[in-house]
Amino acid sequence: MTETTALDLDFAKKILAAQPFAGLVGTEITAFGDGAATLIVPIRPELAQQFGFVHGGVLSYVADNTLTFAAGTVLGANVLTGGFTITYLRPAAGSRLRAEARVIGSTTRQAVVSCEIYAETDDAAPTLCAVAQGTTRSVERKLF
Repeated sequence: MTETTALDLDFAKKILAAQPFAGLVGTEITAFGDGAATLIVPIRPELAQQFGFVHGGVLSYVADNTLTFAAGTVLGANVLTGGFTITYLRPAAGSRLRAEARVIGSTTRQAVVSCEIYAETDDAAPTLCAVAQGTTRSVERKLF
């Protein structure tokens, strides 16, 4: 039987803290619940590609993780990404990335989720730099 631990923001923070890669890039979860999640990644030089913009792999990572956290609000804690697509709209630069994901639809075992990724600075309007859509599914795995 699949474990479907109900998640709240504090538990979601524990799950994020258990992800070594999330710690490497400095990911923070700032909103979680009701089919949605928001993750923040501080932009720093180590995350850049050759033109100084945030590397597409970082954008893909934050889309993947945010999609999965949003799905966890409706499927429970034991979820993995089944697949996703991402479209890069503009180069990402600024002080942080903000990824917002929302469940579009779900069954008892899978969810389809959309995500928007914004590049932000303290003194300008956020810039939509990428959009993603993915499918997640519940799995029979122990979390910790």
